[in-house]
Amino acid sequence: MKSQNGVALVLVLWVLSLLMIMAGSFALSMRRETTITAIIKNNAEAKAIAESGIAIAEMMLLNQDLTKAWRADGSVYEILANNAKIRIRLEAETGKIDLNKSDQVLLQKLMINAPIDEELQSKLVGAIIDWRDPDDLVSINGAEKAEYQDEGLSYEPKNKPFESVEELQLVLGMDKTIFSWIEPLVTVYSGQPQVNLQVATKEVLQTISGLDQEMIDAYVLARTESARNNLPLPAMPLAPGLKSASSGKINIVTVISEAFLAGDSKASLNVVIKKPEGKDASPFQVMKWQQAKINNKSLFSDVMSELLVKQYAEPELNN
Repeated sequence: MKSQNGVALVLVLWVLSLLMIMAGSFALSMRRETTITAIIKNNAEAKAIAESGIAIAEMMLLNQDLTKAWRADGSVYEILANNAKIRIRLEAETGKIDLNKSDQVLLQKLMINAPIDEELQSKLVGAIIDWRDPDDLVSINGAEKAEYQDEGLSYEPKNKPFESVEELQLVLGMDKTIFSWIEPLVTVYSGQPQVNLQVATKEVLQTISGLDQEMIDAYVLARTESARNNLPLPAMPLAPGLKSASSGKINIVTVISEAFLAGDSKASLNVVIKKPEGKDASPFQVMKWQQAKINNKSLFSDVMSELLVKQYAEPELNN
């Protein structure tokens, strides 16, 4: 009888242990699902807030009051909204190197600063020219159909203008590292052979301006201070032999919007928009819309904070 009681006690203890393990496992699973659900919810909220930043940028670009209109020269603006912060950076496409219109000299100025050796720099310049020109003649250090075939590639130069910056990845000799470096500096929307240095970002100025770092820093600081104080853009000093596109209308702008929530959730969008022309024109045309890459520099970094022009509480935008 005692033996049977002992077995029964062991069984009860075993069942209780099993139930405790199952309950603990269920509780852990529920905690994980709750955490995942919260992360998904917060990320979705951050993305929605970042999208609202694009709409705010469009509104501020259209502001007829020049003291309130936002500048597309790489300046950063911040908006405080409930439990979130939004930072928005505007970049004029005319302040970048146009892949289709830039001549060999400007492309060489670009490539000479690329993180590659001199031989590959020259080859990439030639390959870019051969990709966009209408003939099959090989440029100096360039690449046409035969060179692509020799590398075992199943395609050849298009012999037409670049339709997107991403198309640059197909050019012979281009790799992910080089493309990641060059992507923020180039455009297909400018339509100008020269860069408007007055609105070029600091990154572009460091690459092609020919000025030393001290002069670039001084100009960017003066430009930032002029925006903070609602003053006109200062004149851009030019290095000998360097040309700048005339400052005209800025119709196509890259808008980078990054939202940062109180719970550390964040989302960033990179959108290219075209401003409407004329009183009865349609709203902004979206030329490109993508989620910013993970390795992109955060607008909340110390470097970007130096370019912060103005901060707004959300209601102030309506005034």
